[in-house]
Amino acid sequence: MQQDRRLRLAPDPRSPGRARRALLSDLTAAGCDDVADTVVLLASELCENAVLHAGTEFEIEWRIDPDQVVVTVSDRGAGPLELHLAQPRRRYGRAAAHGRGLLLLARLATAWGTRHERDGTHRTWFSVAPGTGDAQTLAGLAALDDVGPDELDAEADSAEPEREPASSDKVHRLLHLPPELAGRLDAPQLVAELVRRLREVLGAETVQVDVDEGDGAGLGLVARAGPEPAPGTADRAQSTVPGPTVVALPTTAPLRGRLTVRHAAAADVPADAVALAELVAHRVGMAVEAAWLREVDQRRRSWLAYLADTSELLGQSLDVELTVAVVPQVVVPRLGAWCAVHLLDNVGRLRLAALTHADEERLPELRAAVEPGAAVAVELRNGLTELLAGGTGPVRFTAPTEGVAVPMTAHGVNRGTLSVGRPADRPHGPEDIALIADVARRAALAVHNAQITAAHVRVSQALQQALLPRALPSAPGLDLAAQYLPASTGSDVGGDFYDVYALGPARWLVAIGDVCGTGAGAAARTGLVRDVLRVLVREGRPLTRAIELLNATMLESGDPLQFATLAAALVTAREPTRDGSAPALDIELVLAGHLQPVLVRPGGRVALVGEHGTAVGLVENLDLTQTSHTLESGEALLFYTDGVTERRRGDEQFGSERLLRASAVAAGSPADRLLAAVRTALTRFTADPHDDDIALLAVRAAPLG
Repeated sequence: MQQDRRLRLAPDPRSPGRARRALLSDLTAAGCDDVADTVVLLASELCENAVLHAGTEFEIEWRIDPDQVVVTVSDRGAGPLELHLAQPRRRYGRAAAHGRGLLLLARLATAWGTRHERDGTHRTWFSVAPGTGDAQTLAGLAALDDVGPDELDAEADSAEPEREPASSDKVHRLLHLPPELAGRLDAPQLVAELVRRLREVLGAETVQVDVDEGDGAGLGLVARAGPEPAPGTADRAQSTVPGPTVVALPTTAPLRGRLTVRHAAAADVPADAVALAELVAHRVGMAVEAAWLREVDQRRRSWLAYLADTSELLGQSLDVELTVAVVPQVVVPRLGAWCAVHLLDNVGRLRLAALTHADEERLPELRAAVEPGAAVAVELRNGLTELLAGGTGPVRFTAPTEGVAVPMTAHGVNRGTLSVGRPADRPHGPEDIALIADVARRAALAVHNAQITAAHVRVSQALQQALLPRALPSAPGLDLAAQYLPASTGSDVGGDFYDVYALGPARWLVAIGDVCGTGAGAAARTGLVRDVLRVLVREGRPLTRAIELLNATMLESGDPLQFATLAAALVTAREPTRDGSAPALDIELVLAGHLQPVLVRPGGRVALVGEHGTAVGLVENLDLTQTSHTLESGEALLFYTDGVTERRRGDEQFGSERLLRASAVAAGSPADRLLAAVRTALTRFTADPHDDDIALLAVRAAPLG
């Protein structure tokens, strides 16, 4: 009765065991006990060879009938199995036992053979006829054990007729990789496998691949099969030792490489050695260049991300010192062990602006060496001088350590220099220098922007101060206090202002307002409002008329944003009384769209006073009302802008009620304490930075003495 079975097994060391158990079970069931051990032994050898050398899934199938048992093992290995196993092993430094599989087939099988399909499948089969039982198996194994290593090599070579493999077989053995195996190999592993195969096919002593990535480091070993060449091997002149075969890898500049094949003797060089070496060199070149391009692409992506992060960090501050302090932090340790930034001062001299070292303990020593004028690093100092004189860099130096310096240039102007000490594990390569130069350009631009911003801030703050009185007037019975709290300390000039202008020994113009917008435009409008109002009032015009003329002047500009709220008051001190008590202050008050001031009386009585009117600069005809008030001794009038009442804590505003309560707390106090009480209440309401300018002005009738 015939029995057939086929198993597909993974390239796993446990697979031969599965095949043995299944085969033995079928042989026992078929009553073939006399040949079971022989069949299982030979099948096991073939399965183990498939796992060891093919590295792919393999199939084992058998047919058991009364006349014979036939077993076939199929795989899709890298080359013909019997040629791989039958090569003279000593030539490749392998153990002689690797010829045992084919020798067992020749000794124990009734018949055996191999087939190679066009699709790369390799089949090895054998048959065992009944009657060749365990006794024959034991005899064959005993005879095999008596064979010495040299005889084992010879018998393994003679297990198949000696023949030179066809070129197509060699190419297949060299280049064919099953998809499952190819997918698991990275570029170095693939190159190593190709080099190993070329050495075996050519019977070479050594095969190696060297590659230069264009970084100036020269050729570097990528893979070698075989022992390292003995010293002086390449210089030997014996006729029996041929020169090496050297084939250039077909790669794109700057990548270059070569494949070198060395033979032990001239008789060992096959006729097609050069052709096969060129074929492998082409495949190796493709693998090396593909891996190199992937690595270059990854490095460039990393550079772009690094430079983007650098720009983001440098752009986070418009303060020169903070910007410069960031530069060494992004350079060390990625591009060097230390970094120093030198900037030009106002007179064109270098100053050390920022410094860092990967080893903080070495900072004092490094600082002493890189300070301008230091005698320790003369070479560095001369290099920086060369860069400042117009050199484009990089300038290399060796003290205080080896490194490079590049100029920091923005918009064609040199802002300073960037010096970087070499990393601990390598010298600066072309890529490092390119990155350092790019960081220097970005740093120079950030410093330039910060310097421009700092200049704008200085101008803006000077302009802001120019719009406020330099000092408040002082007169008997008059107590004045003012505070201005800008929301921004930068270049945005606020639109809030206050003014106290003396019209005579006992008469003053007091004003507070909020001009639309911020910046230079708001500053110009603030100056217009203040100066025009001063001139009009000084010429003796009534306060209401003066504000109407100011409105007409603002409308002439045709700027819809040129409007303002204004609270203006004429303060007149009465003649002192005969009893010597403090004179009262008469107040003529006009509100042009501005908030009502707070009248604060001793004892905590507070009230909002004045009549609302139209803001200036919006419409031709204003609706203005002048009100009159008298401040007796100890009473005060508190002016403020909307930054006070509109200060927020979430959705809640500070409001006028809180302002009244805060003012009542300081009733009867001097003007400056009244302002302090309001500020304290604002701070208690919320500690968050205010987002609107605040102006406060207090006018108080002060007791004499």
